[in-house]
Amino acid sequence: MADVSMQDTTREAGMGDYFALLKPRVMSLVIFTALVGLIVAPVHVHPFIAFVGILCVAVGAGASGALNMWWDADIDRIMKRTSGRPIPSGRVQPEEALAIGLALSGFAVVLLALATNVLAAGLLAFTIFFYAVVYSMWLKRSTPQNIVIGGLSGALPPMIGWAVATGGVSLESVLMTALIFMWTPPHFWSLAIFVKSDYGRAGVPMLTETHGRRVTRNHIMAYMVALVPVSLAIAFTSIGGWTYLATAIVMNIWFLKSCYAVWRRDEDAAEADNFAAEKTAFKVSLAYLFLHFAALMIDAALRAAGMGIW
Repeated sequence: MADVSMQDTTREAGMGDYFALLKPRVMSLVIFTALVGLIVAPVHVHPFIAFVGILCVAVGAGASGALNMWWDADIDRIMKRTSGRPIPSGRVQPEEALAIGLALSGFAVVLLALATNVLAAGLLAFTIFFYAVVYSMWLKRSTPQNIVIGGLSGALPPMIGWAVATGGVSLESVLMTALIFMWTPPHFWSLAIFVKSDYGRAGVPMLTETHGRRVTRNHIMAYMVALVPVSLAIAFTSIGGWTYLATAIVMNIWFLKSCYAVWRRDEDAAEADNFAAEKTAFKVSLAYLFLHFAALMIDAALRAAGMGIW
């Protein structure tokens, strides 16, 4: 990690600053997808065990965020959208973030192993390691495919939730993971296009920087096309149903249309309207993932009530 020069104006850290270290927005997505993985699994889990399992996943996600902020504090200070984070702003010291990240990692993994099973704990440990070490320390600053490979860490929570319930891995949990994995590139690269200068100033080899926006647009479209069959395949597994299938069809059409609008544009048109199509695609991507997993929960509830099966 490069040395971080703190801003001169600092204040004593509050609870909100330490909570911000855990990246609560990212944590919320992790909690949601892990919860869906647990709920749609074909095994009943005691509510208290389910609560502890999801709590461990949340704490593990927060630990990953703290470790990421510790390592990335130098480039966070340079990037406009991250310069106000607790470490670059001087409110939290780097060694505090490191200690918090390591302590929470150990707590989450050990408690998950004791409360549920070793597989779930192992998957959580791998997720934390992959995000903090493989992605943050290696991939992010070394390859334009950083977000593609590194996306695996954000894709694993539903598999962890499934493992909490079943103690194993299945086609269904693999497909839920694949859905998030394939969704990540068009989601994140849409964002990267309209915050391009941020990554350039920080020296992060995002695809927009190393290969340009035209190549990035091509990649967005390619991954979107590859995402469609993964999304639809889930509908024909044991966790799918009419609600999910209808949602997947509508959302794939909407997201595909949004990505196509991004792909077909030239840079003059994009800059003329302040990257409106790219911002739209980014917003649609958020709805895309949320509604897919919400539909899985609805179909699981319908099955539990004896309705909604094929």
